[in-house]
Amino acid sequence: MHLVSPSLLSADFGNLQRDIEMLNDSACDWLHVDVMDGIFVPNISFGQPVVKHIKKHARKPLDVHLMIMDPGRYVEDFKNAGADILTVHYEACTHLDRTLHAIKDAGMKAGVVLNPHTPVSLLEDSVQICDLVLLMSVNPGFGGQKFIENTYAKVRQLRALCDRKNPQCLIEIDGGVNTTNAPLLYEAGADVLVAGNAVFKSDNPQQTILELKR
Repeated sequence: MHLVSPSLLSADFGNLQRDIEMLNDSACDWLHVDVMDGIFVPNISFGQPVVKHIKKHARKPLDVHLMIMDPGRYVEDFKNAGADILTVHYEACTHLDRTLHAIKDAGMKAGVVLNPHTPVSLLEDSVQICDLVLLMSVNPGFGGQKFIENTYAKVRQLRALCDRKNPQCLIEIDGGVNTTNAPLLYEAGADVLVAGNAVFKSDNPQQTILELKR
């Protein structure tokens, strides 16, 4: 399965509706929405009101990535704002099992995110609850960073863990993804690629999405 989830963090915020409509008409599968609180990550992006406006225009599922402290407090809020998929950081969750179950009970797909330094082995006891696991291939907080090469090894490790414990679990990659490393990531076992600059800074975003899917 080759899915592409363009990151709206790289869109033109002054023309967000225009960019969402361009994605609606493209071959992308999800819209990736990065929520940052300025505490868990250095940057601040946007919260529930903006997600609600994105939902109004989007005809694709919203893949909402919470880069925030204590994300369990906001599960219902993001469900009400329109999230279809909600991913939370392993590093930000004291009660990961509880949070994942709360996301699923709210009717969303539940995912865990691992930062580059966090080992895949820590998901041994929770991967069976996950609909997806997102591996950060840059340090979270800012767009346009350079891809971390160790990600390929982590994808292979995670693929082996998922095959053993939860073969349905999707593997998503976020950070520095482009048309050059996309085939290598799929080959290693990834299912979903998040791409920001690669899509929005290209001359033909819709064509780039097609290339990323191939």
